[in-house]
Amino acid sequence: MKNAQDIINLLQNKPQFSKLARHKCINTIQSLFSPVLQKMIKFAYIKNDTLFFVLNHPGAKQEFDNNIQNIKSALNFHTPEECSQIHIANIKAFVTHTPPTQINFTPKKPQLYRERALGNFDIKTENEKLRELMQSIQEIIKKNNHDT
Repeated sequence: MKNAQDIINLLQNKPQFSKLARHKCINTIQSLFSPVLQKMIKFAYIKNDTLFFVLNHPGAKQEFDNNIQNIKSALNFHTPEECSQIHIANIKAFVTHTPPTQINFTPKKPQLYRERALGNFDIKTENEKLRELMQSIQEIIKKNNHDT
């Protein structure tokens, strides 16, 4: 009886799932890098037999360029089993300056302040509707001031 890993490997070897094999190959190569460099890799892809690494920091690009010959020679000397069907002729890296697509934005709670007005103002208007409105505002202020 086959276990889950055998079934997944069987499916990955089928032509319609070749992108899964590429993804597994890229993840294997990426796992060979230092943990610091792994964190700075946004994503990677293969195009025209060239493996592209998209980095999120110029310092990572500089470190990657310093180690690129070592990476190429290691891959030529020993190709990982996952990459046996994929031909990688060149490795390149570039920095992207696009902002992350997911921004974790949590709205702040509104900051409440204690009412500073005491409600002791004179109403000097002749208009009866305006006087009633101002008196209701004055009562609300006095009520809120006594609650705190």
